[in-house]
Amino acid sequence: MIRSAFSGKRVLVTGHTGFKGSWMSLWLAKAGAEVVGYALAPNTQRDNFVVAGVESLLVESVIADTRDADRLREVVEKHRPEVVFHLAAQPLVRYSYDHPAETFHTNVVGAANVLDAVRAVGTSKATVVITSDKCYRNNEWEWGYREADVLGGHDPYSASKAAEELVVSCYRDSFFGPAGMPLASTRAGNVIGGGDWSADRIVCDAIRAFEVGTPLGVRSPRSTRPWQHVLEPIGGYLLLAARMLAEPGRYAEPFNFGPDAAAVYNVGRLCDMAAAAWGDGAGWEQVGQPTVHEAGLLALDSSRAHRTLGWSPLLSVDEAVDWTIGWYRARFDGGDMAAFTADQIARYEARAAAAWRQF
Repeated sequence: MIRSAFSGKRVLVTGHTGFKGSWMSLWLAKAGAEVVGYALAPNTQRDNFVVAGVESLLVESVIADTRDADRLREVVEKHRPEVVFHLAAQPLVRYSYDHPAETFHTNVVGAANVLDAVRAVGTSKATVVITSDKCYRNNEWEWGYREADVLGGHDPYSASKAAEELVVSCYRDSFFGPAGMPLASTRAGNVIGGGDWSADRIVCDAIRAFEVGTPLGVRSPRSTRPWQHVLEPIGGYLLLAARMLAEPGRYAEPFNFGPDAAAVYNVGRLCDMAAAAWGDGAGWEQVGQPTVHEAGLLALDSSRAHRTLGWSPLLSVDEAVDWTIGWYRARFDGGDMAAFTADQIARYEARAAAAWRQF
């Protein structure tokens, strides 16, 4: 369904140089989409966007900021996308404490600029804005948050994502709905996978430690998170847009894409799994205490996606960790990362075809 939905379609992906955006752009290009990317330059030459050769598969890769409304409008007018995925963001909680105004400007104003450009051009038949599971007001519940739960955020990043959801809701009600242009938002769990080198993300920190043979320092080993491989939510985003294209007027609402309840592990257990998968005596140790507020319990309820889209997570946490550490191991050993990344997408796509066919 994903291949038939996107083959030959003009698709705009903002944030295409980032972690999720690079995987999504590669999957879309392999599915035959005409992908245009709009984002800042990749952070490092080790990022998935670079080593997987994503740029060579795109119609155009525009290096620019979503806060630049005029440049963004030019790109949308030039390419007149039929599908839009907005992933560009300042994605880090701890960075948001040091740069709160930048975080709000990027995540809130940037999203409004994207939606304003898409609204003005009017060619998109499916627009999907990717926010975060941290958009919910965290009450330290043991059960998963649902799409109708209260938005909020203690830290600047979480608050900016809650505000972004309000922007999406406003544009849907005021502009996109009346114009017959479906607009949805998505909220995913804590994503792991190859090619991410961001600061203060547990797997990225683990790889940096394991590569040089030092223990990983962990601040909050008992905190729980909804861990999932990067292809799980991306598959959900693509399936959602495919449904929107097939049935105009439906699915213009928020969707959670999180793992099953059994996959909500604490940080310490995930670190044990990552160290075992890496081998070579890798390990971790607790260091100090958190210096800023961090949620202790966080989980998502993805019943709406299961029920209305036919989406379901396909990888266990063990598999997600194995696929992730396998990617970094392959790169560490000098592997062909373009081929390796494409193979992981093909393997996941085969599972999705079998699991989702009945829907």
